[in-house]
Formats: sequence, C-alpha cells, structure tokens
Amino acid sequence: MITTSGEAIFNPRNWGVRQTGRFIRLTGGAVIFLLIALGMHLTAQGSTTEILYSFQGDEDGEYLDTDVEIDAAGNLYGTSVLGGDFGGGTVWQLSPVGNGWVHTVLYSFTGSADGGEPYKGVSLDSEGNLYGTAVTGGSGSCEGGCGVVYKLSNSGGTWTQTVIHGFTGADGSGPGARVTVDDQGNLFGMTPTGGANGLGTIYQLHQRANGSWAFRVIHDFTGGTDGSSGSAGRMVLRNGNLYGAATTGGLGNGTIFELRSKGSAGWDFKTLYQFQGAPDGSFPYGALLFDRAGHIYGTTYYGGMDGLGTVYQLRRGAGIWTEQVLYGFQTGQDGNSSISNLVSDDLGNLYGTTSEGGLGSGTIFEVTPNDNGTWTESVPHLFAGPPDGAFPYAGMVAGDGGVFYGATVHGGSAGEGAIYKFTP
Repeated sequence: MITTSGEAIFNPRNWGVRQTGRFIRLTGGAVIFLLIALGMHLTAQGSTTEILYSFQGDEDGEYLDTDVEIDAAGNLYGTSVLGGDFGGGTVWQLSPVGNGWVHTVLYSFTGSADGGEPYKGVSLDSEGNLYGTAVTGGSGSCEGGCGVVYKLSNSGGTWTQTVIHGFTGADGSGPGARVTVDDQGNLFGMTPTGGANGLGTIYQLHQRANGSWAFRVIHDFTGGTDGSSGSAGRMVLRNGNLYGAATTGGLGNGTIFELRSKGSAGWDFKTLYQFQGAPDGSFPYGALLFDRAGHIYGTTYYGGMDGLGTVYQLRRGAGIWTEQVLYGFQTGQDGNSSISNLVSDDLGNLYGTTSEGGLGSGTIFEVTPNDNGTWTESVPHLFAGPPDGAFPYAGMVAGDGGVFYGATVHGGSAGEGAIYKFTP
C-alpha cells in the first residue's frame, strides 16, 4: 500500500522516496519493485539523491568509472572509460547553468598514441589544467600500449591534450589511478602492474624549465611487506609526504604506506599497516582520508566478519599505527564490496559508496561515531538502476553547502552511467 505522508516507513529502517519534492509512505517489501519501475530514488528520510546528468553513450561517453573533481566555480570534471568520437573514452565537464547542468566533452581519446580507457577521473592544478591517466594506448611493450599520463590545458575555451609520459612496462603499466598534484606542479601516481618486479610502481613527474617533463620511479612494489599493485585511489599529500594503499601484497591482503620526502635524496618508503584478512579488511582499493587529528580512514573490498568489505581507521600512537575496523558490511540490503574513498561532514560522519549490494546496484552509506567509541552504519541511498544510477565504482567529492557529488558506472536514463548529487 502507498499513501501520501510526510514520513516514510520501510523495515528495517525508515526510507523515503524523493519524487519532485514529495515523500510517499511505504509499507511492504514488494513495493521496492514498483519504485524501481517508477524510477524513484530510494533515500533515507531527510536525505536526497538527485541525478544531475545521464550519459547517452557513443559520442557522449559511457561507463563512468570515475572520481569527480570540482573547481572553485562548482564545475564538475571526470572521465568516461568508453565512448567519445573514437570509442576510447572522454574527459568531460558538467557545469551548473541556471537550474540545470550542461555536459561538455572536453576531449575524446583515440586509443592510440594519446591513450585510451581513462579510468578514475582527473586532477586540477592551481592554473586550471587537468591531469589524468589512461590504462591503454601510448607505446611500450604491452598489448594495446602500456598507458599514458596526460595533461589538458585550456586556452580561450579550447582544450588541448598532451601526453606527458608514455609508460614502457619497465617503468609501470596500466595506470588507472588519478595523479596527485603538489604546490610546485609535480605529479605523483601509481600503476598496478609493470616496473622492476612486474607488481606496479609509484612515480613522480616534474616539469622542466623548457616545458618538457622528467619522469622517475620512486618505488617499485616487491610484493613483500611493502605490498603490490598500486590501488585505484589517488595518493594523499600531507606535510610533504605521500600516503596511499597497495591493493595486494603484505600478508596477502594489501597495505597502507607512507613515502617520506628526503628532498633531492629521494623518498623513504614505510609500510604503516598490513591487512590481515577477515575479520580484518582485505584489498584496499580506494583513496585515504585524514581527519584533523591525523587519523586515516578508508575502505576495503573484502574482509570483515562476512567477507563483504570494511570501513577502517588507522590511529598513530608512540610511532605505531593501530588499525580498527569501524564497520564490516553485511548480507541483505546492506551494501558490499566498496571501492570508494570516504568523505566527511562537519560532524565527523563518514560517507562512501559500495559497488554492490542494496537492491543489487550499490549504495551510499554513512558511518557515524558514537560517544562510546563505536560506530553505527546506515544506508541513506540504495541505487535502483535506470533512471537512477547503478554501480558506483568510485566515491564522492564534497561541494558547497554540505552536498556531495559522485558517478555511477551504469544507470541513468540511458543506462550508460550518471552523475548524482547527494545531500545528507
């Protein structure tokens, strides 16, 4: 039964359905299927999830496995892995105009020397240039090319793409993570494969005075205590040091690491934590989040009591980092298999996404700290598939006014991926 009401009821939690600003009352689990058919957005009471743009495929772009970047004017940027004029993927911009959003393809990859299949989005520098990676194309010994790092610069509204490094395999291959940009314009990134041991690399790019770029590998993963396979999450630059995750290696379940700068002498690599596997976390894919106290937060794809992934915290004391699983994802309508970074609000609540679970198409979750040191998880949005989003393979970015933006690989009106706004 569906009746008009200001309150939504659905066991086991209260859920609302946002449709043109109205909430309707739900009773009975079977009504979920009706909601999906109507294209409504299932959200926790008091929160909203709105689709800003649905990708249409082909030249418009498709398969949105991308983080979202935001500039000071509120424009959103990201990539599509496929689509564009040549089918090799795109870099796009979504701009707020009036009461709506305008989507613009800034660049279409050819899949050859300029790169192809750009995963995980782009990073802005202080001058408004965009930097990213593509897992194929370029040159090197890899089938289809070993991938590239590229720059997009804007001059008078015209965007120009330049490949600033083409991987050879020996220095890394298949770069699928965003790059980190420091105040001097240096770039840092990771690859999941290639390098001296074939297990991935951490690299740095520095622009010379003549405009060319100098590349160097600053760490080759060995698969030992340092880990292997640089994760898909962008490394965090904090106090001049780099922090990130290796998806595998360590004890076999991935690691969290620190690279401490020694200036011209290079970098010191240190493993901060090796994941133990269930009931601990396993396979950290997403980027890390630091709070004001210097604690680290993140997610894992596997692990936890049910093996469906975790939200974890690392705290430093007496020079030692101690890990705590804040939440282990569960069966049922809970989410699972998170590849997400985390974002936080002013109250210290954490938000992220799961790539699966919920109604089967992934979720947005919230983890809230309690006074006794425990944390409580809730699921403010269950992605329902077209015309809602489906399968968020990345986390969210914070915008003005306490809202967050993210992307889904599928879903949207055409099923080719969507950009959404989540308001807790």
